[in-house]
Amino acid sequence: MNDLETRAAAVRPGALRRAAPALLGYAAVRALGLVVLALWSEARGKSAYTLLTARWDSLWYTRVAELGYGYEVRLPNGDVHSNLAFFPLLPWLERLAAAVSPLSYADGGFVVSLLASLAAAWGIFAVADHLYGRRAGVCAVLLWAVLPVGIVQSMAYSESLFTALAAWALYAVLTGRWVAAGLLAGLAGLTRPVGLAVVAAVWAAGVAAFLRERSGSSFVGDGSAVPAGGARDGGHAGPPSGAPRTGAPDGAPPSPHAPGVRLRRVVGMLLAPLGAAGYVLWVGDRTGGGLLGYLDVQAGWRNGFDGGYAFALFVAGRLTSFPSALAGVALVVGVALVVWLYVLCVRRGQPLPLLVYAGTVTALALCASSYFGSKPRLLMPAFPLLLPLAVALARARTRLLAAGLGAVAAGSAAYGAFWLNGSGPP
Repeated sequence: MNDLETRAAAVRPGALRRAAPALLGYAAVRALGLVVLALWSEARGKSAYTLLTARWDSLWYTRVAELGYGYEVRLPNGDVHSNLAFFPLLPWLERLAAAVSPLSYADGGFVVSLLASLAAAWGIFAVADHLYGRRAGVCAVLLWAVLPVGIVQSMAYSESLFTALAAWALYAVLTGRWVAAGLLAGLAGLTRPVGLAVVAAVWAAGVAAFLRERSGSSFVGDGSAVPAGGARDGGHAGPPSGAPRTGAPDGAPPSPHAPGVRLRRVVGMLLAPLGAAGYVLWVGDRTGGGLLGYLDVQAGWRNGFDGGYAFALFVAGRLTSFPSALAGVALVVGVALVVWLYVLCVRRGQPLPLLVYAGTVTALALCASSYFGSKPRLLMPAFPLLLPLAVALARARTRLLAAGLGAVAAGSAAYGAFWLNGSGPP
């Protein structure tokens, strides 16, 4: 076997056992969020399950699953909200669940979301464990679980499904499984428009690998002696600097320059954009808009990419009066925190595919021209931003870490219940 095959064989045994603390902690946080939501909703005379499965985007997904594409709503101001804006993988899975079980389409969306959220947590752990060790992997998963909008991970939305596919695609790139990375990126491209970020990550890593081969530089670096999976025997966090334990700029493990490896890399890169490109081209053909047809659909929702101009005006508008100025300040602080975390990722030498992925997700979320209240939800898949914090927390004492994350989890659960019983995620 070549080096990549040896590493793959070494990672499989005990992988679930290794991830068990992270998955159990994640499940506990999500269970707390659901219990608080149920109690809060009951006190307000609402159904928590309806909030999770039959409001906002959930209704659009279930309508696609039940009736297919072609439904649209024409608003008095002339806007046209078409269900072609919603990518098809989640509705396909909802339809599959309804076909093979007594579940409704909404039930299927809820089940898919729950299972996908666990898969996403495992994928996030796999990436963080590979780069920084087991303890940092657990911290990364718990940080993702306690995000203020973490309740979305349990909704019949596509965020959990997309994050699962993205995380495992990135892990596949980091471990040299190019075909798997391409397939997962293709599926991510069928899930959300931001699937472009996964495609960009795969291509950036592939191009970087080819450039290094052409320049004759070696893949082997300081991280080449790390055990399979990137974790040390003691399961401790990474080096004091927080730098990932890998020697290649794109995070790929050492590999021979064999034609078979290059071929698999090319195949993975070609597979990666097929999902997103296929759906966008299909929408263009269906609407008669050609290559720009999907952009026309998004324009009907007043959604586009303006470099953040509209969002900046929205934030500035909040700062002109009180108490909305408090919300404006919170938005400024939130954006500054996101940018700071990304800069920290760059300075800590995070692997290229993670930087490209997180940067693209962040740019698309912050620079969209509409649905400003959705930006925290749209940023949720950008889990690499949490890795510097995870590495720092991994050095804390266990009792202090548990107490701190427990308090944050309680606050996140309360906020999620308040949020869904109020304005909720548009």
